[in-house]
Amino acid sequence: MRPPGSLATALRRGADRWLFRLGAPEPAPIRLTQRRIYVLPTPAGLGFTAALLVMLLTSINYNLSLGYALVFLLGGAATASIVHAFRNLLGLALRPGRCEPVFAGEAAGFRLLIDNPRAARRPALRLRAQGQSSPFELAPTAETSVLLACPTAHRGRLDIGRTIVETTWPLGLIRAWSVFVPAAACIVYPAPEIDPPALAGDGTGSTDARAGAREGDDDFASLRAHRAADSPRHVAWKALARGGPMLTKHYAAAQGGDVVLDWSALPAGLGVEQRLSRLTAWLLRAEQAGRRYALQLPQIHIAAGSGREHRARCLRELALYGIAPAPPAPRS
Repeated sequence: MRPPGSLATALRRGADRWLFRLGAPEPAPIRLTQRRIYVLPTPAGLGFTAALLVMLLTSINYNLSLGYALVFLLGGAATASIVHAFRNLLGLALRPGRCEPVFAGEAAGFRLLIDNPRAARRPALRLRAQGQSSPFELAPTAETSVLLACPTAHRGRLDIGRTIVETTWPLGLIRAWSVFVPAAACIVYPAPEIDPPALAGDGTGSTDARAGAREGDDDFASLRAHRAADSPRHVAWKALARGGPMLTKHYAAAQGGDVVLDWSALPAGLGVEQRLSRLTAWLLRAEQAGRRYALQLPQIHIAAGSGREHRARCLRELALYGIAPAPPAPRS
């Protein structure tokens, strides 16, 4: 039997495909044409309509000419607000921006770039996705970047999914909105183990990450020529500021040998997520200690290295381990 939550999700996706023609992520830019904008009264608009009907019936019953005038004046203002709300969205162009990777449990920052091609201000707009919302407005012929901070619970690839841009401007009586699915995804790294065992090594040096970090911070050995894979934390910035060449500080701890983060060397009782969490914690410790490290997963091997690009590559492999690759991004 299908759980109630999955049934509700399936029904909602079916309604999205039928009503809003939603499916796979759309190529950028996503333009809001008149067929993509929907308009309905807000709860305040429904209450306002009910009040107008009562006023109209009272004016008919007592033959109040001023009552008729007031009803038609307020009704005309409400009708005009439909046009203004609709035009507040019409013509906007949206495209996904860069989403920096995060660790599970942190907020993923989805950034969308929204362009206003019209020479008119677009006030009181709101972007919603993943249960989060962010208000914004657009100046005439301007582009703005809107950030949505969405919570994460598990490692992997987090798609922004169903996204809504909406407005209730100018009177709050009418809601105009558009639904779309941008090609925006965030890589969520495994959450590092809180108190992992000593850092695994290759047997040629200290295997305690904390001891290695203390030794590396205190026992400065020498300066050597800078290499592209070196961590920016170890660059001799003072020597560079004095006009000298770019050099890298060499610590005694780096003489301990390369660290091998090996999946098969972990205890047999650990589950998949626990293994990934421990390897992530060890990777961060090795990076902090300035040691070179290699990653060995089933059917995946990354040679020893260090630096920002090496760290990102290893963490990405840990985040996507066992997850099917994403379909190719749609072309504009």
